[in-house]
Amino acid sequence: MAELPHVMSADALVEIAGTELGRRLDAGTLSSRAVVQASLDRIEEMDRQGPALCAVIETNPDAMRIADALDAERRDGTVRGPLHGLPVLVKDNIATLDPMETTAGSFALEGSRPLRDAFVIGRLREAGAVVLGKANLSEWSNFRSSHSLSGWSGRGGQCVNPYQLDRTPWGSSAGSAVAVAASYVAFALGTETDGSIVTPCGANGVVGIKPTVGLVSRRGVIPISHSQDTVGPIARTVSDAALLLTAIAAPDPDDPACGPWDPASSHHGSTYPERPDALAAGALDYTASLDPDGLRGARVGVLRQEHDPRFAGAVWGPILDRLRDAGATVVDPVALPRPLDSWKGGHEGQVLLHEFKGDIAEYLATY
Repeated sequence: MAELPHVMSADALVEIAGTELGRRLDAGTLSSRAVVQASLDRIEEMDRQGPALCAVIETNPDAMRIADALDAERRDGTVRGPLHGLPVLVKDNIATLDPMETTAGSFALEGSRPLRDAFVIGRLREAGAVVLGKANLSEWSNFRSSHSLSGWSGRGGQCVNPYQLDRTPWGSSAGSAVAVAASYVAFALGTETDGSIVTPCGANGVVGIKPTVGLVSRRGVIPISHSQDTVGPIARTVSDAALLLTAIAAPDPDDPACGPWDPASSHHGSTYPERPDALAAGALDYTASLDPDGLRGARVGVLRQEHDPRFAGAVWGPILDRLRDAGATVVDPVALPRPLDSWKGGHEGQVLLHEFKGDIAEYLATY
């Protein structure tokens, strides 16, 4: 294979899907070094300077060395998969055994080191992805206070919405969503206990998936609740999100939720559902499930009570028309009762506080 090009402008990354970057790498018109350098340049341009989005706490000083090694593998005919040579940002509550820290954005964990990679980081490395850096977040995944700020952490500062800098990026996976929206990378990982992937993805116009508990291992992730925590993909397209989910969804015997199923087993008194045979083998390819006609026959409800009516018509009108054109039945409006629970004093809050006490102690014992 001819020598791959090592130059790509930061601006050229804008809106290029990860699957397209992968095709260019496969075609030999682009190198991993070029993509990683462009990502680092865009972080410098948009995160450290310019609008100062504060989506990234730190970048991996080994990123270029890793990219060069993956380019060498490709030249030798080894391609680990569709993520080979592509950069991924990961939320700062996901442990990495490298020069970067894992702190949940908190100075309380600064200087501490995990003993091994989180399971999902191992999956990314096996897939040939370049772990580019740690994304900012709501400190302690928004679990440090009932009055914490979305997208703010002590280490990372206040992450902001790239589309309007005075608007919230939401949280707690704010940095991951903002980094993808601002085209730092095509792929990022977030985590969710209650809304922490889907909410910032909605606010920043990107795709996020909260997998069912047990689909993706939480081992090596700073926890809140073993009954609700998940790790999930964030991308600009559904196909990229499916590609990243395929890479990280695999059985892990060290996470009781996604190891071999045993109806007699429990974790702090909770049991988890059985995994399908194909999933237990780690053989599911979620990109194969993508269907361009998938909305035909679907029913989509429009919850207008939560949105400002001044913007609903202008913003939602064309979107609803596109859903109808794709074959969906749009139920507009749909009314839902206000939730009876609340984080501060409701039943869910009590569960999270109870589980956090034991889960965080168990996690810190691995440092």
